[in-house]
Amino acid sequence: MKNIILASTSTLFGGEYLAYIKEQIKDLFKGIDSIIFVPYARPGGISHDEYTAIAATYFAGIGINVKGLHTFADPKQAIQEAKGFFTGGGNTFLLVKQLHEQGLMTELSAAVSSGKPYLGSSAGSNIGGINMQTTNDMPIVYPPSFETMGLVPFNLNPHYLDPNPDLKHNGETRETRIKEFHTQNTIPVVGLREGNWIRVTGDQVTTEGSEQTRIFEAGKAPYEVAAGTVLSF
Repeated sequence: MKNIILASTSTLFGGEYLAYIKEQIKDLFKGIDSIIFVPYARPGGISHDEYTAIAATYFAGIGINVKGLHTFADPKQAIQEAKGFFTGGGNTFLLVKQLHEQGLMTELSAAVSSGKPYLGSSAGSNIGGINMQTTNDMPIVYPPSFETMGLVPFNLNPHYLDPNPDLKHNGETRETRIKEFHTQNTIPVVGLREGNWIRVTGDQVTTEGSEQTRIFEAGKAPYEVAAGTVLSF
């Protein structure tokens, strides 16, 4: 039975790391004392060890040990033997490239689909969708494939932003870019505003958080759904 949280962000403005979903994280990993952290999304300025240490400090506070996937001699075996997973944010292109090149995307997908709990934030949530083509990130590298884990039957757009009429900006809005995606694709897209997440429990997928969630379907006008709404595309 799938047990998944796909969060828009790790840290709300003015808040502390993962604080806004602390209770949900405790519920997600209930009864588990160790998880693997996937640090591959961070492109620079911080090492994989340093990035893992941030996650490890947080999870130590709720009684869970964290070890970085990059530290294992055989990461495939590590995924197979892990009790749960957390993939942090950064650049989705880099994350997807490294997971595919190491043959880990399908391994991680299989492990999570089998019921091992998974937490993603930002880029780590993007890879929960069908593909990564609705990410906000710049293509700083070229992954072998845009396909991701397919844990949910749609794509995500974490950090979804509504147009701000006070900004002197004539370029594309986030909504415009998602509509452009739908001129070439029919995959639904879920716009996750800050403070929101997707919760997957078995076959049920719901929207959660402090804000409404914006849904985009090809050939339809975008619409809003409240927290607790069951998604079925």
